[in-house]
Amino acid sequence: MKYNFDEVIDRTNNYSAKWMEMGSKFGKSDILPMWVADMDFKSPEPVINSITKRAEQGIYGYTTRPESYFDSIVDWMEKRHNWKPDRNLLIHSPGVVFSISLIVQEFTEPGDKIIVQPPVYYPFFSVIEKNNRAIIHNPLKIENGKYVMDFEDLERKIDEKVKMLILCSPHNPVGRVWSREELIILGEICKANNIRIVSDEIHADIVYKGCKHIPFASLCDKYTQNLITCIAPSKTFNLAGLQSSIVAFSNKRDYFRFHYLLDTLDIKRNSCFNVVATEMAYRFGEEWLNQLLEYLEGNLNFLLEYLKEKIPKIKAYKPEGTFLVWLDFRELGMNKDKLSEFMIKTAKVALDDGYWFGKEGEGFMRINIACPREILKEGLKKIEEGINVL
Repeated sequence: MKYNFDEVIDRTNNYSAKWMEMGSKFGKSDILPMWVADMDFKSPEPVINSITKRAEQGIYGYTTRPESYFDSIVDWMEKRHNWKPDRNLLIHSPGVVFSISLIVQEFTEPGDKIIVQPPVYYPFFSVIEKNNRAIIHNPLKIENGKYVMDFEDLERKIDEKVKMLILCSPHNPVGRVWSREELIILGEICKANNIRIVSDEIHADIVYKGCKHIPFASLCDKYTQNLITCIAPSKTFNLAGLQSSIVAFSNKRDYFRFHYLLDTLDIKRNSCFNVVATEMAYRFGEEWLNQLLEYLEGNLNFLLEYLKEKIPKIKAYKPEGTFLVWLDFRELGMNKDKLSEFMIKTAKVALDDGYWFGKEGEGFMRINIACPREILKEGLKKIEEGINVL
């Protein structure tokens, strides 16, 4: 079937975090939200139908996971990414950030050092700090207009206290889809220093033409024995509110450690809705996803052309993946506080402040383009009009 991604859906009356949390996050609610990384599109029809059918039963008791649930995950990863995770080493989890926090607790000790690569998804910082571990910053660097890993800086910062590296792949917010060569170099460094890699691959399915996501776990075994991969249908099919994700382990030892921790916390069941939604998404959501990617690419090209023609002072780093775009506002000459104030009070558009992603993000903002083009155009026009009155 043909999906209509141009449909504008009112999300102000369904407890949407994108709308309801603007007051606490930005101090104003009468602005256009283009910040939270979920989509303003309906999920695939098979997902909606499965949830509706399940809801109509009228009984929402304890739910178990059928074998077909895990089979759908394995089949999807093999088909889309040429990676066949071991069905017996997959664990359901309510969310990726939740998983990473527990992984930090279980596989490191207080005072250990954990590497991140800023500007990067800001919950990484909090799960490290709140678990009393030390953050080691290995900032990405820009070469020929493109963000890349700084391997020399990484090796300089490794010592015996560094136990883990959290990888964002594809990278949020800069949109890099890491190449096989980059991942192998990273794997060699971490293997040589006995550093566990936790790979957040929640955006794996949102990749643009000419690029291909490489699951870290699909590399040679010698790089993956200390690897834990976090995946989810949430970004792919707009299911974040259903609290469904999966942790994939590379060995039974780590699998059973994490499984025991979840048992200790009595976290072991899906909701009755995310079981059916996850399976139906992975079984029958590919047609929707292919159409979505085409629409997102159109939105991306629209944004790039709009900036070039009408707001040339704002530069965009064209993403290879994700539905997020990293925007460079530094030519406006504002510090981070002035830039935030300008966006909220003058442009009246809510974007993610770049400094949330680390000091390397000062002067930048992250925009979510997973919305009808009409909404994207409205947001860009507001920013254009705001800049014109400066």
